[in-house]
Formats: sequence, structure tokens, C-alpha cells
Amino acid sequence: MEGVRIVQDIEECEHLWKAHYPQDCVFDLWGVRRCFSQAYSREPFFILYEEDGELLGFLPLSRIEENGTYAFFPGETWQGKTWMEQNKILARDEDILRILFDAIPGKANVRYVCSGSDVLDFSNLIKPRIVPDEVGYLFFPASHGFSYDNYLTSFSGKSRKKILSEIEGLTSKGLEYRFNEFTDVEWVFKLNLDNFGESSYFYDPRFMEAFENLVGFLKRENMLRVVTVILGGKVAAVDIGAIYNNSCTLLAGGTNREFQGVAKLINLHHMAWACQEKMESLDFLCGDFGWKERFRLSPRPLYQFNIKQPHLNHVEQWTERLVAYAS
Repeated sequence: MEGVRIVQDIEECEHLWKAHYPQDCVFDLWGVRRCFSQAYSREPFFILYEEDGELLGFLPLSRIEENGTYAFFPGETWQGKTWMEQNKILARDEDILRILFDAIPGKANVRYVCSGSDVLDFSNLIKPRIVPDEVGYLFFPASHGFSYDNYLTSFSGKSRKKILSEIEGLTSKGLEYRFNEFTDVEWVFKLNLDNFGESSYFYDPRFMEAFENLVGFLKRENMLRVVTVILGGKVAAVDIGAIYNNSCTLLAGGTNREFQGVAKLINLHHMAWACQEKMESLDFLCGDFGWKERFRLSPRPLYQFNIKQPHLNHVEQWTERLVAYAS
């Protein structure tokens, strides 16, 4: 048997994901994706290409009902864009990748797609349908010999002095850290909403529910890391991270506007901790916000592809193959 097959049953989707999807980072885990799938209730639309029972192509999508488009599973949109990063399209070669694309029965915007490793290198493929997306930023402790002091010496003397002076100005108010206090997660939601209002992810009740599901999942799996900075007896910043495969992904955070520069303090704390624990990487996700390149984080380009309109001829072809496959 060969050809395109569409799977929409969530239990079969789970089986396929666990059997074939790489498990490299926290976003690769079915349990993480399911937290958002349950909150958004999108219809899954997994596109497979098989030859003689072997899976050669795998593109897991969800249908975005409000505009009739498709996005990477589970379709956790916020302001029209998905949130989870390092999405992976599995395809043996570019020809199969084209078949997967052509099987999408409508418009699609698939973002934050990884390139290389277990998936195709998109940097030279199918332009302009695959184009650069945002850039993710990571800290690799090994590149500094797992030494936070070595990391600091990578800055010029003037820059290092300025950074340490800003941190000292904050810590003079009295600094405390609180770790893995589960109830501090509520501070993330509050501070984030206070700072960003309707622009906050958490303003969308679906995202809020999904993230609460996610935090609960990470806690049950002993993967949750919560860091709270207390200055002068007040909660100044809280970050939520996920530890998986000896890497930590910083998922969300909130800062108290009363303490300017506290984001820098908590981020440097994460780097010092990652060096101490000899973590493989610390993932600060996409979005530079003006500091990630200055703090010498390593960029990781991600990609996106857009299907502007249905490819009707191809849809008819894969539908015929699907009918033949089912019979």
C-alpha cells in the first residue's frame, strides 16, 4: 500500500505521534501537545505518506475553525499565530514534502518549524513556500566550560561592570529566591496580565486553560521548574520552566514593574544555575526583546510555510488514493 492517508481520530493520532515523532525537546511530548489540544478542541488533521507500510512523511496539523485554515497540531493560536516552537515535519525527501503540502485541503500557516537533524534541511528547499520565521535563542553552558564566571568574562569590561552594577542596585533591596513553589505560578499569570493586558497570551481563556493544564502535567512528571525572585519582601519576578533531556525551556514569566531590570537579574540567575547543573542548554525561545543577542545567546533559525489557497487538483488526487487505500 502506498499514498497519502489522513488521520483525524485523536487516539490514532496519539499512537502515530508516540511511534514516529522525535522526542528531543519538551514541545515534542504528546502530553504537552495534548494539554493544548484539550483546551482548544481543534480537529486534528494528520497527513501521512506511506509506501509498503513504511511511514515516509508525517505532517500533523489541526484545522483552525474560525478562519478555515490549518496550522501545526494542536493549533494553539494566539492573535492568529501558534505558540509552541520546534515543530517538526517528517519527510524522507523533498518530493514527499511536496506531497504532504499538496495534501492540505485549504490555506495553511505552519510556523516555528525546525530544520535539520531528524527532519529536512529547509534552508534551501521549496522557496518561497518555506521562508525564515522567527529566531530562537539558547544558552549553552558547555561553551563557557560550565562556568558562569567564564560567561561573564565574555563581555567587555565596561559592559560587565554595567551589568553587575544594575544587579547590585536591585539586590541592595534585599534579595531572596524561592524555588518550585507551585502556587507562584499564579503570580506569572497576574504579572503577565498586568504588564500586557489584552496582548498577554493569558488574556485568551483557552490559552490560560491550556497553560494551567501544561503546568499540572509538568508537575506530575517532575519536569516543572518555578523560580521566584523576591526583592524587599515583594514578588519581583517569576519564571516557569520545563526540564527535559538535560535541557531547560523557559516557557513563561512575569515581572513586577516596580523593579526595573529584574528580568535581567532572573535571566542571569537561570544561566548561573544552568552552568552549575551542567545543563546541555537553556532555551529562551523566540523573540529578542532587545537583550538576547546582547547577552550572547546562540540563535536558532526556525521556518514557516504558507499555503495560500487550496491545490484542488492535488486534493482530488490524494482523495482518490485515500478511497483506494481504504477499500
